[in-house]
Amino acid sequence: MPLVTAGELVTRAATTRSAVAAFNIITLEHVEAVIAGAESLEAPVVLQVSENAVKFRNGRLLPLARAAVVAAERAAVPVALHLDHVQRDDLLRQAADAGFGSVMYDAAHLPYAENLAATRAAADWAHSQGLWIEAELGEVGGKQGRPALDAHAPGARTDPAEARAFVIDSGVDALAVAIGSAHAMTERTATLDHDLLKRLTTTVGVPLVLHGSSGVRDDELTAAVAGGIAKVNVGTALNIAMTGAIREFLAAHPEAVDSRTYLSAGRDAMADAARRIIQLLGR
Repeated sequence: MPLVTAGELVTRAATTRSAVAAFNIITLEHVEAVIAGAESLEAPVVLQVSENAVKFRNGRLLPLARAAVVAAERAAVPVALHLDHVQRDDLLRQAADAGFGSVMYDAAHLPYAENLAATRAAADWAHSQGLWIEAELGEVGGKQGRPALDAHAPGARTDPAEARAFVIDSGVDALAVAIGSAHAMTERTATLDHDLLKRLTTTVGVPLVLHGSSGVRDDELTAAVAGGIAKVNVGTALNIAMTGAIREFLAAHPEAVDSRTYLSAGRDAMADAARRIIQLLGR
C-alpha cells in the first residue's frame, strides 16, 4: 500500500476524537512488529524515526528509513513515516528525499523567541517540500541528551494563550503539548492535567500530540484522547516489551546463540504491545 502522511491520519483522528498511534522505531524488528500489530486490527499507524535513533544507527538516516518505507509499502494498512524530535537542520533537510511525509521539529529547549524563530524557519522549509510539521511548546522532559525537568515543575506546562500565538506565528500543523507526561518513563505513574488539555483543545487551533505516553495509565490515555489528543507517541513501551521478552527467553534458554530465536520473541512482544495501544486509542 502506498505511504500516507501523518498529517492525513492525524487530521482524520482529530475529527473523530480518536488518536493515531505513532511508534518510535529503532530496529527492523520494531518496524515489523508495529506493522503486524496494526494489520491485526486493520488500523493505520505512524512509524517514527527520532534523531536519537539516527545517532544509534551511526548517524545514518537512510538504512532504517529505506527499510521502513519498503515495509510500509508492503503493509495491508495505511502507514506513515515521520521524522521525530529533529534538532539538526541538516537532518531535517534529509526528510523528504528519505521518504518521510512529516517531521517533528524540536526547538522546545530554547527560550520562546528562539524556539519560535527556529520553528518558523523549519516550517517554511517543510511546507516548501510538501511536509507536514509538528512542534513542541512547553517541556515534556526526559528526552535523552537534554537536562531533566520535572513535568510538574513551574513553567513546564504549555500555556494555552502562548500556544495559540506560537501556532499562528510559526505556521506548524500540529503541536506537542506538555500536560504532565515525560519521555522514557518505565513506570506508568504520570498524571495528566485534563483541565489544561481542555483549554488547549479549545484554544490552539491545530491537532494536539501527546509525547511520553509510555508512562501514562490506560484510563489517563483514553481520557486524553477524548479530551482532544489526536496523535500519541509511543517508544519506551515497545522497548520494555522487547527487552522483557528477550530476557525471559534467554533465562529459559541459556544455551541459545541464534539471535533469530530471541529477536523473534522480542518482535512478537512488541507486536502485542502495539496492538494493545492501537486498540486503546480507538483506531
